[in-house]
Amino acid sequence: MRAMKVFLPVLLVLLLASTASAQANLKIGYIDSQAILDQDPSAQTAQQQFEASLATYQAEVQQMGEDLQRLVDQYEQQQAMLSDEAKANREEEIRIKQTQYQQRIAELEQQANVRQAELVEPVMERITAVIEEIRAEGSYSMIFDVAAQGIISADPALDLTAEVVRRLQAAATTAGGSSPR
Repeated sequence: MRAMKVFLPVLLVLLLASTASAQANLKIGYIDSQAILDQDPSAQTAQQQFEASLATYQAEVQQMGEDLQRLVDQYEQQQAMLSDEAKANREEEIRIKQTQYQQRIAELEQQANVRQAELVEPVMERITAVIEEIRAEGSYSMIFDVAAQGIISADPALDLTAEVVRRLQAAATTAGGSSPR
């Protein structure tokens, strides 16, 4: 017991010393990803390509919207002269066109998102590689992005993912092996 009283304070001092040493080596930096994207020529080219694709999508949506509006306008003008059956048919035709219009808008939005991802991915990979290179060369432990308020790059030694997974698997094995009866 006496040895424990002497050992515990010594252990605590060693632990605090190693923590202080680790904090002294901690080097953190930050970037502004929006400023980088605004100034990167490849990001600007990707944005221009995306806007060109978007213009095509917008033209198609606009044409479909105008066609639908024409159909509604014609129905409103002729409504008084139409029989009940003709009115019902026209209203159904308008509902079908509206549904097709909304579905096409959703499809085009999805295509636009895919296109944007295709254009942005290589740019982001390149930017991330440069940030990682700077992090390694400068011995940064972490690099934060002030625009996104998140971590962009971190020293792999700080990644606790494997340890968390190991502990979760160990807990699952223990729980599975000692099931209550």
